[in-house]
Amino acid sequence: MARVNVVRIERSDEEAAWDRYVEEQPGATTYHLTAWRHVIANVFGHPTLYYMATDEQGDVRGILPLVYLNSRVFGKFLVSLPYFNYGGVIAESGEVRDALLAEAVCDAGALGASHLELRHVSGMELAWPKKEHKASMRLELPSRYEDLLKGFPPKLRSQIRRGEKEGMQVKVGEGDLIDDFYSVFSRNMRDLGTPVYGKNFFAEILRSFPKETKIAVVFLEEIPVAAGLVVGFRNTLEIPWASSDRRYARVAPNMLLYGSVLNYACEQGYRIFDFGRSTKDSGTYRFKQQWGAKPVQLEWHYWLRDGQPVPELNPQNPKFRFAIETWKQLPLPLTTLIGPRVSKYLP
Repeated sequence: MARVNVVRIERSDEEAAWDRYVEEQPGATTYHLTAWRHVIANVFGHPTLYYMATDEQGDVRGILPLVYLNSRVFGKFLVSLPYFNYGGVIAESGEVRDALLAEAVCDAGALGASHLELRHVSGMELAWPKKEHKASMRLELPSRYEDLLKGFPPKLRSQIRRGEKEGMQVKVGEGDLIDDFYSVFSRNMRDLGTPVYGKNFFAEILRSFPKETKIAVVFLEEIPVAAGLVVGFRNTLEIPWASSDRRYARVAPNMLLYGSVLNYACEQGYRIFDFGRSTKDSGTYRFKQQWGAKPVQLEWHYWLRDGQPVPELNPQNPKFRFAIETWKQLPLPLTTLIGPRVSKYLP
């Protein structure tokens, strides 16, 4: 390639060209689509910097979506993409990749950002510091849920069926279930000591992706006790947000939730179920393993200003321990009120 031209896209025709490119690239994810840019801007108000590289003929050869977060507490930084498991640079050559990154680093410096974080699946050859603390847990699916169920260990099948024996029911729907989903999700986030997203975040996702997103809710006597939001892209169904009410843990509503979502995935023709990311050997990692999910290594790459250390904006950081324990004790209405004001700056 003789010359690479990199621009920050703004116009609708540029977004259309970007999305066409994403649809053609095997390594792209749903989060590379420009609709997520508008979800983030509309809900959180963060500026977005979307870089597109073209060749001399004007054909798209690479992209890099970034979101700029500016917080008094956590500082200034850019992420591709915050709130989600995936993102990062998509490029057809090292030359294109380096051109995209050079523009991003230049703008990061001008903005006074402390770092740039790119969320890649393993295989990205990049000479930046990286963290490999997370893995995406994925399960290959047969065409029939019954075949998947037969391959589960007897104990797992029993746990899935227990929910039905206890009289629990599952509904799969859209915006009509958002209040039920959020009642479970917000309580679980409080119990974990994590500031919750606002309900409008999930409403905006459902509005922006009406065909690709669904909500699944487990009810016990009309009380929502477990819930998840799933996002489909190509042959993969992902569950980036799932929660259960620990007050009902004895009847294992989360097992019925996952069993039902896997059933839905098979019925809809998906061939991979993505359980989301987990820290290796953690409780959630082992939970996903029991379903037969296999780890796919994630690599988060960092550009760091002035030799700063790799950031640790996560619950495992000891300096957040007191805040997490305090949050767990707060009344639920208070956490749902102030949580969205904090979570918007937690990538």
